[in-house]
This record gives sequence, structure tokens and C-alpha cells, in this order.
Amino acid sequence: MDEYFMKIAIDEAYKAYSIGEVPVGAIIVNNHKIIATGYNMREILRDPTAHAEIIAIKKASEFLGGWRLIDCTMYVTLEPCAMCAGAIVNSRIERVVIGAKDPKMGACGSIINIIQNQSFNHRADITWGVMEKESSEIMKDFFRKLREK
Repeated sequence: MDEYFMKIAIDEAYKAYSIGEVPVGAIIVNNHKIIATGYNMREILRDPTAHAEIIAIKKASEFLGGWRLIDCTMYVTLEPCAMCAGAIVNSRIERVVIGAKDPKMGACGSIINIIQNQSFNHRADITWGVMEKESSEIMKDFFRKLREK
């Protein structure tokens, strides 16, 4: 099931790519059903918090009628940053499935590990590398084309 849902997160990343945003996509699943999707929209919305993960968390909270996303799994194409990792902890997401690591901003183990910090009252399980190649390639292609401009 992880690859099935990650493919949908990658589709979300392509939506960001198509509008000139850094191509990150996220979805949230509850009971094997997609309840929220999101993709980066920082430039379009002129909002530094408009990351794919934050958008998906807001939609999932609205869908479930509360801020606790218990029994939910997030699928995200790129390792969440510190802001998004904090939102994952605060929303009580139980599991995060990550496509590619982010060696510059990753806050789920690459630089720091916020979502499994023993000091917090909630920790999420992590599954790494689901469709890693596809998740990495969209990022590389986006930044290569950006440099060419």
C-alpha cells in the first residue's frame, strides 16, 4: 500500500512543479482512505508556511473535525523540515512515509529528528525510501531547469 499512496503524493508534487513551486507533495491517509492532499504553494500564496505537509494537515483536521490526526499516516515525497515535523508531532500523526531524504533541511533524521524526539509527548514512526528514486528525480529535474533559466 505504501507505494500506491506515495504515487499519489508524487502526483501532488507534480502539481507544485507545474506552477513553479518546489515539487513536494503530501497526502494523509486514515483507515486506508485518502482524507487530505497538499503540495507546496509558498510562492503562489506568498506564505512561508504553505508547505505540502502543512496544507495536508489543515485539510485533514478539517475533514476529521479536530486537530488530532490519530490513526493517520502521512506520505510525503521529501523529508519534512523542522516546521512541518513540529506540525506532525503536534497533530499526532502516527506514521510518516518519506520518499527522499533532505540533507539540507530534513528534520526527521537527516539533520535532526524532531518527530522521534524522546522529550516530546508524541512520536511518529518513520518509513524511509518509498519511491525514493522518483521523489528525488522530480526535485533534481526542477532545480536543474531552474538553474538553466
